[in-house]
Amino acid sequence: MNKDIIHVYMMPGMAANPIIFEHIKLPEDQFEVHWLTWLIPNKNEPLKAYAKRMIAKIEHDNIVLLGVSFGGILVQEMSKFMNLRKLIVVSSIKSKHELPKRMKLAKYTKAYKLLPTSLVQNVDLLAKYAFGEKVTKRMALYKKYLSVTNKHYLDWAIEQVIIWDQEKPIANTIYIHGSNDSVFTHSCDGDCIIVKGGSHIMIINKYKWFNENLPKLILN
Repeated sequence: MNKDIIHVYMMPGMAANPIIFEHIKLPEDQFEVHWLTWLIPNKNEPLKAYAKRMIAKIEHDNIVLLGVSFGGILVQEMSKFMNLRKLIVVSSIKSKHELPKRMKLAKYTKAYKLLPTSLVQNVDLLAKYAFGEKVTKRMALYKKYLSVTNKHYLDWAIEQVIIWDQEKPIANTIYIHGSNDSVFTHSCDGDCIIVKGGSHIMIINKYKWFNENLPKLILN
């Protein structure tokens, strides 16, 4: 085994399975990619405790940890208990201050507790939660990528996004955001790499950009 191989662990977004990374191809002589999958949270489990449980799934040291959307929030929490080579956050937020106004309002009104998450088998609704878009011609795409339909998980995940309390970006983190992200619309400011035309699901439809740029970002 090549000891110089860099292990890259990837965490998908809310309700998504790791197949969202299927087109991410890094040079195999330099990198080995590992996909992480969502665990069902314990009752009233804090995000920090969940992050520690997820760390237990990682089998290598000095890794690169990449997370998308809510997965980007999770990897930031995981990084607080790990020594990483690089932390990469895609289509997410850098602090609680970048949450959309509707989510900030929901935090104080507790309105998120009224969301009809029991209807998560409805792909249209699940796609709206996870990708910020309504299903049109992409029904097959959503059915492929959204597989975590557990109501307890979705209730928990939505709440963790809304109550996340990180005050400022984590130093030396690579934040990557699409210019057309319709979910987190205030995350392009500050120290952030902007992908022109990238939407909230750019890890899927802008994979060529990631294949070209991730190796350089990791190695620099």
